[in-house]
Amino acid sequence: MTKRQIPLLGCAVLLAASGLGLTAPAASAATTLHVAPGDSIQAAVDAAKPGDTVRIAPGTYRESVRITTSGITLRGAGEATKLLPAPGAPTKTGKAAADSCAAAGNGICVQGTEAEPVEGVTLRSLSLSGYAKSGVWALWTDRLAVRQVSSDDNGTWGIAQERSTRSDLSGNSVSGNGDAGIFVANTVTEEAGATDTLGTRVRGNDMSGNRIGATVRRVRNLTVEDNHITDNCAGLFLVGDESKPRAGALTVRDNRIVANNRSCPATARLPRIQGAGIVLTGTEDTLVESNTIWNNVGDSPFSGGVVLFKSVVGVPGTGNVVRGNVVLGNGSADLANRDTAGTGNRFDANVCNVSEPAGLC
Repeated sequence: MTKRQIPLLGCAVLLAASGLGLTAPAASAATTLHVAPGDSIQAAVDAAKPGDTVRIAPGTYRESVRITTSGITLRGAGEATKLLPAPGAPTKTGKAAADSCAAAGNGICVQGTEAEPVEGVTLRSLSLSGYAKSGVWALWTDRLAVRQVSSDDNGTWGIAQERSTRSDLSGNSVSGNGDAGIFVANTVTEEAGATDTLGTRVRGNDMSGNRIGATVRRVRNLTVEDNHITDNCAGLFLVGDESKPRAGALTVRDNRIVANNRSCPATARLPRIQGAGIVLTGTEDTLVESNTIWNNVGDSPFSGGVVLFKSVVGVPGTGNVVRGNVVLGNGSADLANRDTAGTGNRFDANVCNVSEPAGLC
């Protein structure tokens, strides 16, 4: 059974003397709810109030968890706390409905609405794998923190969010996911202008063995920094199109993007992907600086260290700056500007050997 542990409260003290008083108002203290193997994580989450922490002991838990309450923390014991799909849940090869977290094939869902986003939720120190869609999926959240979470071998995404702002996705490990290890987007259900994330950060994550290490799609004001991205078909995709506002105002810095040389087949939207470090398609005013981009080699249209490419709907990129990067050993080029209609795009002070066209190094 889920156990509820309430820490000792401080006493309320009233001092009164000849017109002078000091009052310490009683405050509702945060509560820790403990979950052990055999207990329901969802039951503890449903009982939690803003400010509470749900602590999950080491063990294996076969369930999905839906969070709709602001200000709660879900914390495990690192890799020893494992979440797997419940028996009978959609698998990576099964068909997923969209009416609940489990039925949609997700592991943990943090779900608000446009009128009432879920705010200040933290997911920390746990492991998810084998879900049909995403290990972690968030919609309409603000200040979501996902830290030290492993999300591996899921059908689509490791950690994904839509319509969310001011997120901190830090120190996570995502591997073996069917699409992107980390996916940040405006929405995947309709055509719409870019979401202003108000400063979402994707930092210090390890991304390997996915189709794409991270995809940043149709958003603005986001930073991708200090990540290690290797052994994917592509390291990082920054995606925009003709929607307004345009995707852009992105910063990509201090990442290590090495040997993303797996080959992934074409899809309805994209040709085959292989050997791509950083790809910018249809973005504006994006800064790519101080990254180490080595040995990304392939023969797909996206192959190369840093590649500018027109969007899938043909919209050129504008005002993007690629500067101060070490880009070596990539093929067919270290730097490639294949967005021939783009304007105001610059390559400055990079260390590289081969560019397309010549003269960018």
